[in-house]
Amino acid sequence: MGELCVRSVLVTGANRGIGLGLVRQFLGMPNPPEWVFAACRDPKGQRAQELQNLASRHPNLVIIPLKVTDPASIKAAAARVGEHLGGSGLNLLINNAGIATWNSLDNETLEDMIQLYTNNTIGPLLLGQAFLPLLKKAAQGSPGSALSCSKAAIINMSSYGGSIEEVYLWNYGQVVSYRCSKAALNMLTKCQSLGYREHGVLCAALHPGWVQTDMGGSGTHKPPVTVDESVQGMLKVLSSLSERESGTFLDWKGKVVPW
Repeated sequence: MGELCVRSVLVTGANRGIGLGLVRQFLGMPNPPEWVFAACRDPKGQRAQELQNLASRHPNLVIIPLKVTDPASIKAAAARVGEHLGGSGLNLLINNAGIATWNSLDNETLEDMIQLYTNNTIGPLLLGQAFLPLLKKAAQGSPGSALSCSKAAIINMSSYGGSIEEVYLWNYGQVVSYRCSKAALNMLTKCQSLGYREHGVLCAALHPGWVQTDMGGSGTHKPPVTVDESVQGMLKVLSSLSERESGTFLDWKGKVVPW
């Protein structure tokens, strides 16, 4: 984790769970980022109280209002981040915000499929487009040509549930719309890695593990991985990513997840 040295990072869905854990870990680094942008839907709401408390103690933490399903909100967030960064770019965009519904194949609905694709797949697409100018600026301002998360990167928070080969935990929950949206996110990540490589931007998908969060723990079984374990593992993975891993799907320990 010591190798991951970023001047600026944006985390979406940062008010709870893995997003909040990422923000805490970035702020607690020996050499923390100059700017940590924590994006969430309702920064002043009760569910963002822990984030507000952190911001009161860390002047380098900026809470950004963001609704990932709203193009106008995404555009406004990119402009606001750009104002804070001045002439420099954004090193790391972590598309963490996501939702799930526990629908089976038989009771899946049009409305839920649209909602999950919009949040989990289209949101990261639009965020990548909106923040690309800032990511390109960071890449141009970094020494050398090799891709890395310290230079410029988009990390999409995916799920083993999106693996078509494994169909992870099917008997635990079919969650069809969630699986489909994450499989689509994996393809988006591959496309981003190909389209943004020329701009010096690394792109990868991460499975954070089955984590003890509101989303992960909503069933009858307790997930085996804590937020801190997941986040510390993922940051270690991010510190080691290179051009070779751009466009890949890895878990929180750095193991390749089958498509």
